[in-house]
Amino acid sequence: MSLSASLRWRGLLAIVIGVVSVAWPNITVGALVFLFAVFAITAGFSDGARAFASDRPGPVFGWLLLAVVSIAAGVLALVWPGPTALVLTVWIAAWALVTGVIEGVLAFGHGETAGERATWALGALVSIALGIVLVLRPDIGALSLATVFGLFSIVYGISSLVLATRAREARAAAQQLIDTTA
Repeated sequence: MSLSASLRWRGLLAIVIGVVSVAWPNITVGALVFLFAVFAITAGFSDGARAFASDRPGPVFGWLLLAVVSIAAGVLALVWPGPTALVLTVWIAAWALVTGVIEGVLAFGHGETAGERATWALGALVSIALGIVLVLRPDIGALSLATVFGLFSIVYGISSLVLATRAREARAAAQQLIDTTA
């Protein structure tokens, strides 16, 4: 498959996912919770299998404990998807706050140009603002994140389609140049 075809398919898929995320943010949040549950349960079974692959009793107990915790987290996510979505939203809020603080520190690092400092500082402010909003309103945060993800996917998809067109044009121009010189 050519680069332009790959970009075109990626762009179309991103646009479809984006439209679904914007039109039905509840489904998107539900899918995220479901994927988390499947991941946690799968990790739990993997950890359980790993417990019995060890030849020492210490690691066996640790891996079994990790397996039980992971499987329990996955089952709880399936049984109570609403609270799971809130917890995931708060987790994203914490990540955004920590990332924002780190970006703020990097903004004032030595050897950075003024433009780099401004970029880091802007990124820090946006991350911190996102974290604060999600901490204050996690109930609407999950749906908002699904909608923002959808909008991002649509823009990303359109960008991929434009790049696919440019790649096809560049390939055609290169082929024409090769044909005229041969």
